[in-house]
Formats: sequence, structure tokens, C-alpha cells
Amino acid sequence: MSDDEQLASKTEKLSVGEKKMTKKDAKKAAKKAAFDNEVRAMGGKVDGDVQEDPDERERLGGGIGAGAELGDQFTVSTQARDRTGRQQDQHDNELDIKVENFDIQAQGRQLFSKADLIISHGRRYGLVGPNGMGKTTLLKHIGARKLPIPKTIDLLYCEQEIAVDATSAIDTVVKSDKHRLKLLEEQDALTKKLEEGDTSTELTERIQEVADELRDIGADAAEPKARRILAGLGFSVDMQEKAVQDFSGGWRMRISLARALFLEPTLLMLDEPTNHLDLNAVIWLDHYLQGWKKTLLIVSHDQGFLDNVCTDIIQLHDQKLFYYKGNYTLYKKMWEQKLSEHAKNFDTQKKQLTALKKVGGKSSKQAEEELKNRAAIKQNKQQKGKKTHGMGDEDDAPPPELIQKIKEYQVKFDFPEPDKLPPPVLGLHGVSFSYGKEVLFENVDFGVDMDSRIAIVGPNGVGKSTILKLLMGKIQPTSGELRKHRQLRIGWFDQHANEALNGEMTPIEYLIFKFQIDPQVARKSLGTTGLPGASHTVKIKDLSGGQKSRVALAELSLGSPDILILDEPTNNLDIESIDALACAIEDFGGGVVMVTHDERLVRKTECQLWIVEDKVYGTPVIKKALWKLTETLMTIRRRFSRPSEKRCNRWKTNYLMIGSLGVIIEAIDNAKTRLFSL
Repeated sequence: MSDDEQLASKTEKLSVGEKKMTKKDAKKAAKKAAFDNEVRAMGGKVDGDVQEDPDERERLGGGIGAGAELGDQFTVSTQARDRTGRQQDQHDNELDIKVENFDIQAQGRQLFSKADLIISHGRRYGLVGPNGMGKTTLLKHIGARKLPIPKTIDLLYCEQEIAVDATSAIDTVVKSDKHRLKLLEEQDALTKKLEEGDTSTELTERIQEVADELRDIGADAAEPKARRILAGLGFSVDMQEKAVQDFSGGWRMRISLARALFLEPTLLMLDEPTNHLDLNAVIWLDHYLQGWKKTLLIVSHDQGFLDNVCTDIIQLHDQKLFYYKGNYTLYKKMWEQKLSEHAKNFDTQKKQLTALKKVGGKSSKQAEEELKNRAAIKQNKQQKGKKTHGMGDEDDAPPPELIQKIKEYQVKFDFPEPDKLPPPVLGLHGVSFSYGKEVLFENVDFGVDMDSRIAIVGPNGVGKSTILKLLMGKIQPTSGELRKHRQLRIGWFDQHANEALNGEMTPIEYLIFKFQIDPQVARKSLGTTGLPGASHTVKIKDLSGGQKSRVALAELSLGSPDILILDEPTNNLDIESIDALACAIEDFGGGVVMVTHDERLVRKTECQLWIVEDKVYGTPVIKKALWKLTETLMTIRRRFSRPSEKRCNRWKTNYLMIGSLGVIIEAIDNAKTRLFSL
């Protein structure tokens, strides 16, 4: 019986006691159920799904690790281990995590199969792998304690959003420490009893115990610590007192990140922490996490960030987890070496199979069995040569299998070669812009030609995305004008893909409607960007962030643009996709203007940096000096990731104290000669 028939059968059974469904209605219901299951498997929600109240969950004892919301679509199984009472107590008090042979499924789709999770206390791990393979799912399962995690380990999975209310940013961070608040409340209640005349020994002893515990956890330093973290993430003193409900989504995510850093759990899990951070905030977070003393598990697309922060890399591949010592660059070298060795072994096996079929006259199946038997004999000899301890066959290796070819994850973006347009192509002339009384820009002159490669940087909130919208003509300047070539075609990528795309359409429908193309052409374009075939017919609103970005990039390519205007194009993309995007931009024959916090993308595409600061754009003089800034910035970060180089300490401190990109230029120019002589 097919899946559709099984669903139809279940639907008919559920209709007992109600009006009997026709066969046609049952098939419709089965198709809808299949679609809903697919949406749930991808992390989405459908009408009728009940969302758990986080306050109720916390009241019921969810604790710090209960922030990871999981739907009913997931099933988890782990290897059962018989432990004595003493062994169980020892496990519960461990700070290391070791979960063996676990499986995770989402509506029948296998995400993890016989995988092992091994995390050592005090290490900083980067979890890497293609989009959609289950990295975030694993973090959420750990955070929700769906896997057997020792009870003494307090977990925190940094959620993307926080409660939106009138609480100030600083209070939201400080009050997140529930234990400290409980002790302060108890101290106030005990002090009140003492003032009312209760002088019992029990009361005075408890007051002393609470005071000692508050001192031990550094309760008095909580607010200064929270303010330092918020300042590092870009919050001014006035912004720290501002209500959470008055911040945009990007700034609320920063508050959520600040809260996670403030709490310092035993295991902190961060999912794409650099998204929506400007360059200053990324550099600060990079340095802050390098000094993290507890355990850290990060999912990030920023290779430079992973190189500087991580001590270990966990690779999600083929539904299993593989572990590598060192940062991301070292992992890539070891993985490429592993692929090379595997390819050689596969070629040797292929030659052996060919020889058995040609010379020995065996069929393909017989040749494969012959190789398996040879491998089994070799394995038995190796096992006999080893000293065995204990009884039983628990340590017996599984029967050998033939080497399978590794299917490498490949993504390719391609932008059609445009016709060369003579300058001027696109420019702002004497443009000023303001929101109400707030002036963002004054008298800006900014031009883009077919050979331009420009990356716009600056703190959040100064108007980087606004400049892009002015260039696109999406908003009109207060004064001045936008001039563009009459034949110019602009390709626009919005960082908020969920707003820019039609969420009620599927990717196939959206591309066909917009470009009037054949469905097969649309499918090919989506497949090239790495969007799985099963997602081509799912509504865009139900896709993940990375999948929406792929639809937006397919739309860019089909539009045959002359100039690309990209607003945070790397958000939600995995590292391989960012590399593919960099290659596509490098090969593109038109102009490129982008806002990005990804330094590797800027470096690979050889973009000139332009700064938005103090209501003015970077002048040509600044523009000329900024490429030196990029190269020097990379050198600084590489040198500072080596603690043994004590001579860098003074430069490191001075650099991190710089809060303005404009000041960075002057400081680096003055320090350049001495810096490179270290």
C-alpha cells in the first residue's frame, strides 16, 4: 500500500461516527495531511497546531534548558544503558556529555542515525554541515533534554526572539538570572521579618546564608556585567534603558544574545549568533567568546568567527557526527585529506571489482560478495591478533561493507553575463534623507558602475540598508536625486526574504509567475541554488530562512541583472553556499553593492569598504584607505587568536577599545608598520 493510500485509510478511520467521507474527499484529506507533515518536518506550523505557552512550561519546571521549542513531528531513540544506582549518580554529576547511538527522525525523514554526541567540558565546539541537515534540530533536542544529558549541566539554547513588553533592555538581561532574583527577594523578606522584631537564631542564620550565596555569585556585579555585554553588542547607555517593545527584531535578537552571555550556563548553544550584528559587534563577540571558560556549542556560517572562537569542530555528515580537533581551517584540511584517501580506496575497489568480473568471469553481485569475504577474513585476522578482555561479543566489529562513494555537497550560484553599459550607470547626487526630524544623510554623492565592487559597513541603525533602498528607488530622498541608466536592470536581495517573497506561493509558482518560464527551468534554477526538490512545492512561508534565501538567489539569477544590490546576503546560508556566492560575484561582469558583516565575503570578492557614519558617506580619500583596513583587520584577528604571542596583548587591548570604524582607520594607519613587524 502506498503512502497516499495509507493516509487515506487513516483518514477514513478517523471519520467514524461522522458523516462518511467520499473516496475523493479522503484522497484530498490524505494529500493535505501529507503536505502538513512535510511542513512540520521542516520546522513549520500548520493551522490547528497548538503552541505551548513558555510561561506555563517554565512554571511546570522546564528550567533554563526548556527554551528550545520542539514539535510533535520529532521522534528520538537512544541506546539503552543499564546503570547501577552508583553509576547513575556519577553520570548525573558529570560535566561531560556522552550520548551514544542515538537516532532522530522528523515525520519519517531520518536526520541522525546511530550518531554519537561527545562534548567535553570547557571546550568550544563549532557544529558545521549543509543547510537543512539537522544542526538546529540537534541544538533544540539538547536544549529540551530529549537526549540523556547529566542533570548537573544547566543548558541554554539561545532563542531568536524574546518576550516583547515594556521592560527595559538592561532589566531584561539582569532579571533573566532567576536564581539571583529569588535570593534577593528572600533577603528582602527575611530583612523585613528582622525589622518586625523576629530575632530567632534560624532567621539570622538564614540571612547570613543568603548573603554569603549572593556574594559568591557576584550579585552586586550583575548590572555592571550586563551593561558591559550590552555595550559590546552596540547598545548605548540610552538604548539600554529603552523598552524591548521599541526595538526592531534585529536588536531584540541582540538582547537575547546578551541575556545568554550574562547567564553563563554550563553549556551555551548559539545558533547563527553573528546574524544581524555589525562588524564592531562581531569583533567584540569574537573576542568575548575566546575567553569563554565553560562549554560552548555554536552553529555559524562565519568561517573567520569559527576559526577564532572554536577549539573543536563537529561535522554533521551522512546522519552522523564526526569530531576534529582545531578550528575550522584545520578541519577543512583534514576533511579534504579524508576525501582524497576515500576516493583512492574507492578507485582501488572499483578496479578490483572490474578485474573479478573480466578475469574471473563473475557477475557484479558475485564480485561484490568476493570482496566482502576478503575484507571479513582480513578483519578476523586483525581481531585475533588483539588481546580480548571480558566475555561476549559486545566489541565485535560489524561485518565489512563495500566502500561507497561520498556524495560531496555542492552548491553553485550563477549570474548571467550582462551587456556593458557606459557610465554613469547608477548614482545618488546631493542626496539627503531623514525620517521625520531624524536626519540620516546629508548631501551624499555615491555612484556605481559596471565594474564596481563595494561593501558598505557601519554600526547598526545608521542607515546602510536605507542607502540600498535609495539606490533601488524603493524610497525617495528628502532632497537630491537618483540617476540611473535607462536600460539598467537591478537585481535586489532583501535580508528579510520572508517579506520580499510571496509567502502564499510555492517557489515553483513564484518563479513561473514572475518570469513566465517553463516549470522545468524554474526547477533547474532552484536545484542549482541547493534547494531540495521536495521543497520546490512547499509554500514559501513554510520554508526555513536558508531555503528562502535560495529562492531569492534563484530569482536574482533569472532576472539577468546588470547590477546586484545585496542586503546581508549571507544570513542563513551555510559556509559552502557563501563560498559559491563569492565565486558567482567574482565571475559576475556587472557592478555589485552589498551590505554585509561577513569579512570573508568582502575579502574574496575584493570589495572596497565604504563607511556610513555621522550622517555622511565615506569620501574618496577614506575609500582609498579602506582596503588596507580590511587586510590589516584580518591580520589582527589571526594574530590575536594565538595566545602565545604576548607582544600582541597591548595592541589587542588598544584595538578593542576603539568603538568607531572611523577611528579604526587612523589607529591602524599609525600602527601598521609596527603591527606587521611583530
